[in-house]
Amino acid sequence: MPAEPSTAPPAPRPAAGAPLLRCTGLVKAFPGVRALDGVDLEVLPGEVHCLLGQNGAGKSTLIKVLAGAHAPDEGELVWRGEPVRVTTPQAAIDLGIGTIYQELDLVDGLTVADNVELGQERSRAGLSRRREARQRASALLARLGHPEISPSAEVGSLPAAAQQVVSMARALSRDVQLMIMDEPSAVLDSGEVERLFAVVRELTAQGVAVVYISHRLEEVREIGDRITVLKDGRTVASSLDVRDTPTHEVIRLMTGRSVENVFPPRPAPVEDAAPVLSVRDLARRGEFTGVSFDVRAGEVVGLAGLVGAGRSEIVETVYGARRATSGVVEVDGRPLRPGDVAGAVRAGVGLCPEERKSQGLVLGESVVRNISLSSLGRFARGGLVDRGRERAAADEQVAALDVRPRDPERPAGDLSGGNQQKVLLGRWLLRGCRVLLLDEPTRGVDVGARSELYALVRALADSGVAVVVVSSEIEEVLGLSDRVLVVADGEVVHQGPAGELDEHRVLDLVMQGGGARRGSRASTSSPGTSAPPGPTAPPSTTAPGPGAPTTHGSAA
Repeated sequence: MPAEPSTAPPAPRPAAGAPLLRCTGLVKAFPGVRALDGVDLEVLPGEVHCLLGQNGAGKSTLIKVLAGAHAPDEGELVWRGEPVRVTTPQAAIDLGIGTIYQELDLVDGLTVADNVELGQERSRAGLSRRREARQRASALLARLGHPEISPSAEVGSLPAAAQQVVSMARALSRDVQLMIMDEPSAVLDSGEVERLFAVVRELTAQGVAVVYISHRLEEVREIGDRITVLKDGRTVASSLDVRDTPTHEVIRLMTGRSVENVFPPRPAPVEDAAPVLSVRDLARRGEFTGVSFDVRAGEVVGLAGLVGAGRSEIVETVYGARRATSGVVEVDGRPLRPGDVAGAVRAGVGLCPEERKSQGLVLGESVVRNISLSSLGRFARGGLVDRGRERAAADEQVAALDVRPRDPERPAGDLSGGNQQKVLLGRWLLRGCRVLLLDEPTRGVDVGARSELYALVRALADSGVAVVVVSSEIEEVLGLSDRVLVVADGEVVHQGPAGELDEHRVLDLVMQGGGARRGSRASTSSPGTSAPPGPTAPPSTTAPGPGAPTTHGSAA
């Protein structure tokens, strides 16, 4: 939470009175873990109650209990003064509890309107009233500030930010009295976050309570009224006033320690080293154009810009998950074939994708298998995998990265977001990659785990890896990177040392868009940061090599 007050008008304080919801002594255990160990929570009508805690603190389990997905083993839920048992999601909906999950619960094969209406479809004479459904969906999307999203579009074809908006529309389509929002802003840009906050304020003005979960403490300061902090499945602080609780105290409650100097120090720049990764005039029709940059061994280069600017598309094209329309990508001076993920991996390129759960990890498989996935050939003998050698190699990465819990046989889906990200890093460490592409590496990761991930990224760079980082958080890009590329409307509008930029300058460049590139081209090419465009390669018509994934953002 920033020290300075928000420029937005303060939200009205919730009126004192009887709680809408009170949870007392909630306990929920799973095999081998006690996810909730006595959680207390009180939510008032018309307030934004922020639920904070590190990954693994119990937040997700708690909201699943409130949403009826899990039944508590012990404890009491009191709704409007009456004890209740919320044993199914429908029971929660009937009470007036709506939930927007971090991992979106949309059905890809259905339209936007069908997803909004899911579970509450209306019919006449046995026939669906589809026109009315589309009209209701359009009204909700307009309320959320996104009238451009078509109710007839297949939801699986939409980008992540648009899918998040659809999930919000579905939750708002019901008569809610308590809205639970789990990391709702994780894939939204700053303008979309402001629209989200406007909807939150509209809800609370009508007396609806909001439980808001976010790792972005500045958002908590702007939108929240009170805070409850969980740690290790227990409530360590309850109903703290947002305005009276300093940021350092919130962090101490979450982590059990003070977290200072989050970003590791930058080493002195090495400008005479040959680039490991060279990108020349890379373009993909309709997404980005004319992208050129180098990354040297030991260097971290960040891509800053708004959601939808083309940053993720650039790194996915470098990796081969998207086929370039034109341009050249080289690793150690050798060109990569467009659209060839397997070839990129063989050349030493690794990608930790934005959607790590759907694009990077096999959630039902063990930590061991997720780490070894790109290196299975090392452990194969006579067509069979040597499980002992595979386990020993994965154990080394689990220990080196401090993956918790330290159980390599645990399914990756059981881990917290920060530990899942460590598993992905372990995969590429085991592979010995030369170039590491990180897309939103701290999405859904708490403040304590973030500092660990930042230190790991810097340690990888110090070991000679060339790192590219994409993040929607400008502070993160500037703090972690040595050099920064600002991307707007599919173009690189600025390249330069991270130390020469601040958040205001980045936002100014983003808002100028392509005009900034034309107006400041001469000032953005500092020595060692870019090179003249190289020859343009024709689009490849060759199919990906054997074993190359064909799905978007696959983990190889």
